[in-house]
Amino acid sequence: MGGGTTRNKKGKGIFKDYVSWFEIPAVNFQQSVDFYNYIYGIEMETNFDGNYAMAFFPANEGIGGAIVSGPGSTPSDTGPLLYLNGGKDLNIILKKVEKAGGRIIMPKTLINEEAGYFAIFIDSEGNKLALHSKK
Repeated sequence: MGGGTTRNKKGKGIFKDYVSWFEIPAVNFQQSVDFYNYIYGIEMETNFDGNYAMAFFPANEGIGGAIVSGPGSTPSDTGPLLYLNGGKDLNIILKKVEKAGGRIIMPKTLINEEAGYFAIFIDSEGNKLALHSKK
């Protein structure tokens, strides 16, 4: 995670968030749902439509996302890196990653005092993701 700023010097084209939705691909849908349910301590709502299965991260406001399984949903450890919310201290979630079948590839690391911390992991399906927290 870079130390870049979210301010636009010209004051135009500024969005509150640059992500509006995310999907994490899975081949073994239930294994992936179980992984995220465990590390976050949640119960995802699932939906099956014949071709696709989706499990939704509970979000009352802000950015939401889902686990998706179906045609074209291929897990990968290359490509864009998605930073998931690590809460107040990302170690609380990170310490559950290996117990849930994932692998930590970068432990909690300080970006800088203003930006906070990040860690990188591989989930149970082989997707490379990160966690971010201020402390």
